[in-house]
Amino acid sequence: LLSIPAARALQEPPPPGYPPHYGHEVWAEPPAEVQGMEARGFHDGIEGARKDYENHRRPNVEKREEYRHTPVDHHDREPYRPGFRRGYETGVEHLMRGYPHSY
Repeated sequence: LLSIPAARALQEPPPPGYPPHYGHEVWAEPPAEVQGMEARGFHDGIEGARKDYENHRRPNVEKREEYRHTPVDHHDREPYRPGFRRGYETGVEHLMRGYPHSY
């Protein structure tokens, strides 16, 4: 039985012409050093970038509600926000850079 990351690694890449968020998304996983609340922020940042991409909005982490008003307890904000920013920037890089889109 394979773990989820191992099973994802065995998936075939998306067919040519499909958007970059289709299928295999190893890039969307938080790096090994990102743990706990920072990893949650990273994941939420990826999803924020995905929403902006799908809705043809200009990328701007400062405009994401989840970044400005974190959905976590006050004591968790410090690790969450840098994780969110890092995830958002990773998502923007993979979803928007080099691909045709309109804002």
